[in-house]
Amino acid sequence: MPKEQQALVNYIATLEKKAISEETTMKKVLHIVASPRGKASRTLRISAGLLEKIRTVQGKIELDTLDLFAEKLPEMNVTRVGGKYMLMSGQELSGDAVGAWEQIKAHIDRFLAADIIVISTPMWNFSVPYVLKHYIDIIAQPGFTFKYTESGPIGLAGNRVIYIVSTRGGDYSAGSPAASFDKLDPYLKQVFSFIGFTDIRFIAAQPMDANSEEGREAKIKEAISKAEQLV
Repeated sequence: MPKEQQALVNYIATLEKKAISEETTMKKVLHIVASPRGKASRTLRISAGLLEKIRTVQGKIELDTLDLFAEKLPEMNVTRVGGKYMLMSGQELSGDAVGAWEQIKAHIDRFLAADIIVISTPMWNFSVPYVLKHYIDIIAQPGFTFKYTESGPIGLAGNRVIYIVSTRGGDYSAGSPAASFDKLDPYLKQVFSFIGFTDIRFIAAQPMDANSEEGREAKIKEAISKAEQLV
């Protein structure tokens, strides 16, 4: 083979190896959206800045967006709950529970396939919107994201980072008069720690409603800046 042709073959092989390497190392990011407001969402403005920073740092990412208000989440009905009790007692799924759990397992697989999780959620009534609670009830399952042992439960969903981006109408920050009303951060920290997360990063913009337009914009920009620093 002529030297020029061999050089071209070698060059193409190098590019192919590089492409395979980039595809292998590309981080998968699951963006869980718990706001129904779309483009009007202040929470999503902040998470957009966070995702852009993640993309810049990682070079390339595979972004999977799960809109909880658009997704038809499986209900935890009597059959599915019955399946959960099978798993909690150490049994395999059987009977009607096998088919009933297919959607649940699909959501768990989608969650665990991600290297980075971003949750965008407003505060509703001091906690999370009902769709986010519903989603967590689906993915927090024995044998999948945690397991019971003689020394207690052990999380199985660790080795990945999770960002919690939230906005609040009032000021519930540490040291504020209403700090004890914040049930959002403590709940999400507890439940994701339970299933194995050790790297949980919170970004909150507050107050939103109890503020002027200029004040809201300043808080949003401040939150975006913090989010970028946490990446």
